[in-house]
Amino acid sequence: MRALCWHDRHDVRVETVPEPKLINPRDAIVRVTLSAICGSDLHLYGGFVPGMVKGDILGHEFMGEVVEVGAAVKNLRAGERVVVPFPIACGNCFFCAKGLFSLCENSNPNAWMAEKLWGYSPCGIYGYSHLLGGYAGGQAEYVRVPYADVGPLKVPEELRDEQALFLSDILPTGYMAAENCAIERGDTIAVWGCGPVGLLAIASALLLGAERVIAIDRFAERLRLAALKLGAETIDYSEANVLEALKELTGGRGPDACIDAVGMEAHAYHNIAHAYDRVKQAMMLETDRPTALREAIMACRSGGTVSVAGVYGGWIDKFPAGALMNRSLTIRTGQTHVHRYLRPLLERITKGDIDPSFVITHRMPLDQAPAAYRMFRDKQDECIKVVLMP
Repeated sequence: MRALCWHDRHDVRVETVPEPKLINPRDAIVRVTLSAICGSDLHLYGGFVPGMVKGDILGHEFMGEVVEVGAAVKNLRAGERVVVPFPIACGNCFFCAKGLFSLCENSNPNAWMAEKLWGYSPCGIYGYSHLLGGYAGGQAEYVRVPYADVGPLKVPEELRDEQALFLSDILPTGYMAAENCAIERGDTIAVWGCGPVGLLAIASALLLGAERVIAIDRFAERLRLAALKLGAETIDYSEANVLEALKELTGGRGPDACIDAVGMEAHAYHNIAHAYDRVKQAMMLETDRPTALREAIMACRSGGTVSVAGVYGGWIDKFPAGALMNRSLTIRTGQTHVHRYLRPLLERITKGDIDPSFVITHRMPLDQAPAAYRMFRDKQDECIKVVLMP
């Protein structure tokens, strides 16, 4: 089969590799019909995530048709269309029983690697380094799906693939980011980053009752989509001081909650701390650039909530712990517990409350994936979200 394989920093290639096989009775094999490039895939592409090995198959946002199931999988049959959540979860452990599926204790065979970096291991994730299990990803023609009796969700006939695809990751991620804000009617929410997750966090915040959402980015096409499609107010951080602009927009109080939908590769203009981060990264003294997280903490109103949906991988510096403690702020974060949101959000899509496919700007065959990664990274051709067709 054809699959997109990682070889090195900024070096991904579509190659012919062996087709996956069932290795456990709870496995299924899925023929991928759509896959997408996620912003967090760019962290792998840029070499920011350890544990990648030459030949690793990328991709954790995918859906397709079931072609084979193991003997223990009774809920799926060949020919059914499914969307697959990116966290791999057993459904039986302590954390799965609590609905904390991205913390599954049984799905990361390389838990010892994650424990060295983070203290404890989260779940395994498709196509996201050997640190998180070394599982082959879904930017391929076929993929093995472990715990298939727990994860995949059948897609109703009336929904198009593009409407269901983002249940795999970015719609639940944006929704959980908004849910973590504990939104009350009349709240103002600020969102750093108007990429796909940020846009869906904006849409989710409005679904959950926010009165105003303020979107922060520097790319005109993203800010335009946030404003025209979702009704958000916007701040271009390349032209304005974000903290001052947010104070002005909120009568000096600050947003009730702030969402960091950027993560470890944040960018900034005229920012000494950003230059400091770049130097420390070059010297291998810091792994992540937390510009958006710092701003979100400093901008949030006292007693408010900072929700972190952007991916962080290691260590950050210049963290405003004093502001966090002295102003009674709450931070809520985590890899998304996708399984928890699959059915409620499927119902939202079916009812017409939201159609997440609005974030798609480019549709490309799998063989063009290397070019798609470059375009997505460099924001060429007003690229916001790429869907790959194997």
